[in-house]
Amino acid sequence: MTRIDAKFAALKAESKKAFVAYIMAGDPDYDTSLEVMKGLPGAGVDIIELGLPFTDPMADGPTIQMAGQRALKAGQTLQKTLQMAAAFREADDETPIVLMGYYNPIHSRGVNRFLAEATAAGIDGLIIVDLPPEEDAELCIPAQAAGLNFIRLATPTTDDERLPKVLTNTSGFVYYVSITGITGAAAAQSADVGPEVARIKAQTDLPVIVGFGIRTPDTAQDIASVADGAVVGSAIVGEIAAGKPVAEGLAFVRGLADGAHRA
Repeated sequence: MTRIDAKFAALKAESKKAFVAYIMAGDPDYDTSLEVMKGLPGAGVDIIELGLPFTDPMADGPTIQMAGQRALKAGQTLQKTLQMAAAFREADDETPIVLMGYYNPIHSRGVNRFLAEATAAGIDGLIIVDLPPEEDAELCIPAQAAGLNFIRLATPTTDDERLPKVLTNTSGFVYYVSITGITGAAAAQSADVGPEVARIKAQTDLPVIVGFGIRTPDTAQDIASVADGAVVGSAIVGEIAAGKPVAEGLAFVRGLADGAHRA
């Protein structure tokens, strides 16, 4: 059982929905990013999605694109991102960390080397948005053999014919993208999301977590009420981009987490 599996088991025992927070590793710099990361569990975050900066983030909107650019400009690398995870683990061995990004940096490092270093650093799962199920032999299957969850995205355009393929070899949870488009582009609507979550859950026992388009505590509550939890990324990254004190940013995260936990 991974930390992700254990976290969902604990939340289920408490009849509680999950709140997942995304931050970009190294934004605006390594030290600030690590300080934010260390503060997330105390702000009510159940699972941390740690963005791996990349030069061509095709799934991301301007907010996260610019976060990646700031991180890269400040010198963030895959090595430093794994170092961040290891530094976080020095004081927190419970909160799951999901590394989210694109395959190129991993491929460049070498899959076997990356998986050994990721597990040693305390990474629990991967979301690699540009690797479809047809490429499972490339990273998904080796990752699961190494003890990492491989989390897949399902979207409004994932029809009933495609969904079983998407769910094959998926573990940890299913990430349902609430809108068609890029991150931060539109608001999620629970009336649209609810039936889609039910459709996915009819084909898997995995938790279904919904992300994209969630920016307020009320929306986090609405979306979590029809799913197993909610993910917020762009809104949190936007707070960091505004240059606010870390404590103020974590207070913003606390409000979102409280919203999801009220569901």
